[in-house]
Amino acid sequence: MTGAALDAHVVVTRSGFRLDATLHADPGDVVALMGPSGAGKSTFLGVLAGLVRLSEGEVRLGDRVLDAALRPRRHTAPSERGVVLLGQEPRLFPHLTAHENIAFAARVHGATKTVAAADAGEWLWRVGLDGMGARRPAELSGGQQQRVALARALATSPSAILLDEPLTSLDAETAADVRALLHDQLAATRTTAIVATHDAVDAVSLASHLVVLEAGQVTQAGPVRDVLASPATRFTAAVAGLNRVEGELRSGRWVRDAVVLETADAASFPADVDAAAAVFRPSSVRLERVETDTWTGALRITDGASRSRGEWLARVTRLEQTPGGVRVRTADPEVAVDVSADSVAGLGLAPGVPVRLRVDAADVRLVVSQPPAA
Repeated sequence: MTGAALDAHVVVTRSGFRLDATLHADPGDVVALMGPSGAGKSTFLGVLAGLVRLSEGEVRLGDRVLDAALRPRRHTAPSERGVVLLGQEPRLFPHLTAHENIAFAARVHGATKTVAAADAGEWLWRVGLDGMGARRPAELSGGQQQRVALARALATSPSAILLDEPLTSLDAETAADVRALLHDQLAATRTTAIVATHDAVDAVSLASHLVVLEAGQVTQAGPVRDVLASPATRFTAAVAGLNRVEGELRSGRWVRDAVVLETADAASFPADVDAAAAVFRPSSVRLERVETDTWTGALRITDGASRSRGEWLARVTRLEQTPGGVRVRTADPEVAVDVSADSVAGLGLAPGVPVRLRVDAADVRLVVSQPPAA
């Protein structure tokens, strides 16, 4: 089984929203589609699956034109596209067993009863559910149901599979198991796949390429590693776990209001541009409490005092729990700082508290904002 190349220029116009995005996947590629809620990810997948009609554009799968908005108009029915959509809910037939659910899909796509039954048994083994074929969905856990749904989808030998947030409803441990299963089976079957997700772990572990969709437009596209290393927008930086702050370039330094940063990464310093974004990790920022509880007091204390490059005053805006401690959000500019929970308690940090932040030149890279991908 090998997937087909996918080329899509999707334009969907609705009241107050316009999706205009392009995506390409080579045969067997896995492409992650990321973006904030409301960016148009599900609409994009709906077009590819044949559930949403194009306003403009075209969708090609292999040598077939599935959809064309211009004359002669074309729209291929979902059942005839060779494309399978798997969402957050497994949507298994509740009255059929796991084995029967998988075999039913194979039968619908032309397999004989004997072949479908044998294939279903093989797929149950491949997804780690050997011996559970006689159970109905109600007798399976959420992760087991999602495994059956994946097996049912791949048993039809689709030219492409669309995964719309398939792990969102699962707990972290189960999601990790199903993610590993997805990786193995997509690689083994060479099925072309588009994975819509909010999770950078999905992109890194499953996909070779990443397309970022924001407000209906592609804001960045390329190999996963390249996109996450040089995020073009604040959303992509947040996904990558990085701070990204816009500023100006003056005399070899990055400047944003009273903040002046330098970078030790000379290769990242853009030439012939006046503006760039400073990118650095939340864990690279050092935080100190200022000896006052008010912003006015903090300004008065530091007024006229020499300040090192890479150092600035900020206000805490909120605190967020992380697996390793606390993420302190500050303004202005908006910067995240990772600290331990005991440090937060010891410093008495809370929204509105003024703090002093420092980041070394060795931890700063400069990134030029990229125009939307064509």
